[in-house]
Amino acid sequence: MTNYILEYWNKIQSGEVQACRRLKQQYQKLVDELENPRDPWVFDLEKANRPIEFIERFCKHSKGKWIGKPVRLELFQKAKIQAVFGFVHKETGLRRAREVLTIIGRKNGKSTEKAALGLYMLVGDGEGGAEVYSIATKRDQARIVFADHAVPMVMQSPALSKHIRKRKTDLYFPVTFSKFEPLASDSNSLDGLNVHYAIMDELHAIKDRNLYDVIKQAMTAREQPLLDMITTAGFVRECIYDSIYEYACNVLDGIVEDERFLAFIYELDDRSEWTDYRMWEKANPGLGTIKDYNELAANVERAKNDPDFLPTVLTKDFNLRDTVAGTWLTFDQINNEETFTMDDIRDTYAVGGADLSSTTDLTCTTLLIMKPDGKKYAVQQYFLPEDLLKIRVKEDKIPYDKWHARGLLTLCPGNKVDYSMVTAWFRRMVDEYEIYPLWIGYDPWNSQYWVDEMKAAGFQMEMVRQGAQTLSQPMKEMGADLSAKRINYNNNPILKWCLTNTSVKRDENDNIRPVKGQNQRQRIDGAVSLLIAYTVLFNHMDDYRALAC
Repeated sequence: MTNYILEYWNKIQSGEVQACRRLKQQYQKLVDELENPRDPWVFDLEKANRPIEFIERFCKHSKGKWIGKPVRLELFQKAKIQAVFGFVHKETGLRRAREVLTIIGRKNGKSTEKAALGLYMLVGDGEGGAEVYSIATKRDQARIVFADHAVPMVMQSPALSKHIRKRKTDLYFPVTFSKFEPLASDSNSLDGLNVHYAIMDELHAIKDRNLYDVIKQAMTAREQPLLDMITTAGFVRECIYDSIYEYACNVLDGIVEDERFLAFIYELDDRSEWTDYRMWEKANPGLGTIKDYNELAANVERAKNDPDFLPTVLTKDFNLRDTVAGTWLTFDQINNEETFTMDDIRDTYAVGGADLSSTTDLTCTTLLIMKPDGKKYAVQQYFLPEDLLKIRVKEDKIPYDKWHARGLLTLCPGNKVDYSMVTAWFRRMVDEYEIYPLWIGYDPWNSQYWVDEMKAAGFQMEMVRQGAQTLSQPMKEMGADLSAKRINYNNNPILKWCLTNTSVKRDENDNIRPVKGQNQRQRIDGAVSLLIAYTVLFNHMDDYRALAC
């Protein structure tokens, strides 16, 4: 039997297959696990191949020029299926994957693939009383996978039609009392589900997370349930799509650990690639076989001359999300795994920065130290109200609790950030490590009480206004230093997360300032705190060099 994960990865590595950075991240993780299994999980090639064998043996196309012909899965589909079904518990044999996100350009065979997998989960996964659902916001959308693909597959297969009964609203497999039916968020039957496999189609169209949360809760009684989300990008911002996309990126970047979540993101790496036909495969892995190349080329040509059509092509064919703010730095530019100890930087001068945010949100303090060779070291501490910890972990799906356990995050008693604890952190840096901040920058918004307290403690405070004219040049220099690995931030995962959330807003003079990205629940406080310190250093560079270098 062939290991399609390795075959696909080898073609990506050789350049025979064009893949975006996010897809490479996922397959690098998978290949690493094949070579170095992580207990208690092992890769079972036989189980990985079962869905593939089922689909290619029993399922036939129901649309277009291929109608009536057996489904022949493409390599990218086989590799993904093996990744989902092949990693199992070494003792129980139960599947590891619980959630799968696939973001893929339109017309790449997603409905055919998911309908066939739905039938496999109905009759071939060994689950008694399996409940399989095709889910969407509207029943008509939910029925596309079910009625337009799954039902005709059963009708065209003597073996499947012999054992699966078509009832009024579902497909029924009496051998195991299992069913496959479409379900919509406007349905009255969302309660009482016991989901084994859920296909959530066109995730981008779901405006809130209620449907997602209902399905997640409905999976808890099963031993190896699977939520399979598949979608193109969408136009609606701050919806469940953005939340899940952000979570997927955090998992791929290693910011969040979730071994039960797989993300297969097929997208362009950069907006400039949409006119380069050599890059189109990144978002369209079925291009030339499933998806017609000439049709896509015609859409691209039209989009070049039709600004109203361009957003549709960028979003639906290339999975580029429309936004008024531009991305700032890539993860590769941000990522720096270099570390230091506090003894490495004790007994020195520094500049400080603080982003107090609001009393009920994340607050960050920074000390920035520059050595004579220009290398910079950043020490940070984060603060969060203790009463909000569980809420933030649940809503943001970010491991604040683990960061607290590592000492990176201070919890303030109650439901507000205690600014006196922020002051105490700066004092501790002086008392314990003899790190003396010459100036500490702050955002003047909502900070006067704390500034007075800091001045009373003997610190030199400096206002840093948050406009583009003030922040632009320091932000550009900070970006250059991050890209060149001239800032050692001790591999702080919170700062890394904040930096990945940071976008830029440009004015007519190309001045930039930091803004949140797509999801307004994203946190950029650590990046802003570091930038405030950078701005102070920028304003006092000559004096700092004279005193500290």
